[in-house]
Amino acid sequence: MATILESVTIPRSSVIPRAALAPGRASSVSALSSGRNSVRLPENRGLKIQTRFVSRNSARGSLRQSIVRRRGGIVCEAQETAVEVSGVTDSTWQSLVLDSESPVLVEFWAPWCGPCRMIHPIIDELAKQYTGKLKCYKVNTDESPSIATRYGIRSIPTVIIFKNGEKKDAVIGAVPKSTLTTSIEKFL
Repeated sequence: MATILESVTIPRSSVIPRAALAPGRASSVSALSSGRNSVRLPENRGLKIQTRFVSRNSARGSLRQSIVRRRGGIVCEAQETAVEVSGVTDSTWQSLVLDSESPVLVEFWAPWCGPCRMIHPIIDELAKQYTGKLKCYKVNTDESPSIATRYGIRSIPTVIIFKNGEKKDAVIGAVPKSTLTTSIEKFL
């Protein structure tokens, strides 16, 4: 009888304790089964191999067949701990940005803006890098045009750094991470 492997947890260290490889050990949670022998691996949060099914229809003459293939993928469980940069609206602007105790980086963007999509991952990285030191937010200029008008935003993406409710620095355009880091470091 063959067993299909649905999910395997890969430990972070490359060395697996010999005791954990003993068949039939009940102390661990993840199991790997191949043929006659069953191997139990210790439970660990790291990379996880997940199986997904891809189906496609194949037509041969008048007979239609459905082909299902198994494809494996590696998923990093650390994605769950990613810092998400939240949006700011007219109603939350005062409390989140102007009344903030720590410096605030605000990206002005719009969904149709190509350079804005290029800078989004950089803003996300900066939010992770400066967690606890700097707050990062995004303002959709289509949804909150009054904020953009108040600060003279004429082109996007524009990144503004606020400290104690005052505009301290602005960077216009899709710039490299190093440019934004230099601006941020001035106000920390």
